[in-house]
Amino acid sequence: MSTDLGASVAVIGAGFSGLAAAAMLKREGVDDFVVLERADDVGGTWRDNTYPGAACDVPSQLYSFGFDLNPNWSRSFSPQQEIWDYLRDSARRQGLLPHVRLGHELLDARWDDTAGAWRLETTGGPVSARVLVNAAGPLSEPAVPALPGLASFAGTTFHSGAWNHEHDLTGRRVAVVGTGASAAQFVPCIQPDVERLYVFQRTPPWILPRADRAVTALEQWLYARVPPLQRLVRSAIYVGRESYVLGFTVDQRIMRVIQRAALRHLERQVPDPALRAKLTPDYTMGCKRIVLSSDYYPALGRDNVDVVTEPIDRVTRDAVVTADGTAHEVDTIVFGTGFRATQPPIADRIRDADGRTLAGAWRERMRAYKGTTVAGFPNLFLLLGPNTGGGHTSVVLMAEAQIRYLREALRFMRGYGVVAVDVRPEAMERYDAAVQRRMERTVWTRGGCRSWYLDENSRNTTLWPSFVGGFRRRTRHFDREAYRVDARPRVDVPSALP
Repeated sequence: MSTDLGASVAVIGAGFSGLAAAAMLKREGVDDFVVLERADDVGGTWRDNTYPGAACDVPSQLYSFGFDLNPNWSRSFSPQQEIWDYLRDSARRQGLLPHVRLGHELLDARWDDTAGAWRLETTGGPVSARVLVNAAGPLSEPAVPALPGLASFAGTTFHSGAWNHEHDLTGRRVAVVGTGASAAQFVPCIQPDVERLYVFQRTPPWILPRADRAVTALEQWLYARVPPLQRLVRSAIYVGRESYVLGFTVDQRIMRVIQRAALRHLERQVPDPALRAKLTPDYTMGCKRIVLSSDYYPALGRDNVDVVTEPIDRVTRDAVVTADGTAHEVDTIVFGTGFRATQPPIADRIRDADGRTLAGAWRERMRAYKGTTVAGFPNLFLLLGPNTGGGHTSVVLMAEAQIRYLREALRFMRGYGVVAVDVRPEAMERYDAAVQRRMERTVWTRGGCRSWYLDENSRNTTLWPSFVGGFRRRTRHFDREAYRVDARPRVDVPSALP
């Protein structure tokens, strides 16, 4: 595209949060907005993560848009394909697809202070917009450890977030690096097919049974014809999930009760005492992400599986060598090592008026006012930004709360003829300090583990340390007193908000 695509709002990413933001704009009567998506379809995480067994670990009824519930979920925990289909169908129902620009990866975004607009460069051409909404998501860039010798490996390597379906694992000798939520889903699926499976475990996860079941045809019929019933079920699940916060952030002794249930699950499924010892965590439950699985432990006990707890020293042409000198001969390495949640690459592509990147502003640590706005970056709104992750519930709820805050900001700008809003540094600092003070009392900080929730300085910059309800109250209104407001006449910019 050679000509500049002008818009009032540009949304980066067409996953859950990006589509929810777009749907809000449609409801507000804003038609000149675009959703910039680097891939060839909408869906975000649920488009990309196609590994065997991929599914959500949040109940289906809660893991959906509040404005577009799905009465047809087939299971209590939805599989990947079904969630992706739901997102695509919802985008069509909401009339969002005409606004989506596929194949438009953001290369650079810079605030033009003279014009009061964002100037974007994408793989599909330039874009200008009054407001920039980053909905790229914290789990969009796979993290692969820099193992010595990995480049010399002669076999096949890939990350679970970019599964290589062309590579048949039947009869292969496979190394799985990482034992988090993704590995717990794909390991049981590939174990029956491979010749040998080495699971390299740094820290064992706490695992609870996955209470998954098929949703009956009667339930689907009732949800479709009596929507208040489905909302009631959703609300009950929401309240139940909110109760987890008590153990995570109020009194960690509560977690001991749940730990006993997890230990019973481990004892029932792993009769071998040596293997059970390897799989028993030595930190407080909740410190790392709790895994839900009823088939991971049995898979690890099969004759063709070895759980390796020695640290990886290096990779050779045909083996993974551990610190004790053992060479585990493999022809495939699968990384289940998560994502770059605390160092999002897109932060290197967003610049203020002086050219400073968002990553530069976050050099010390990621922080944002209400997880949404960053001082020095006017009219930039982050969805699922710093400290908005859900350690206990659906992140869709957090994103929708932020989108309501965005809506109120846009209404304020429209109503008062405001060109730009920029959160005051002191407001952002006070907010971040309050969040971090509260974080000090949580299991994520005091639980005795190292997790992907923490940045390189051991600060939790990913999770919200309290109830979702509290965050929703904080984002109900746009608090203009926390912002510097630019109300000068608009010049040389795309059409403004209606």
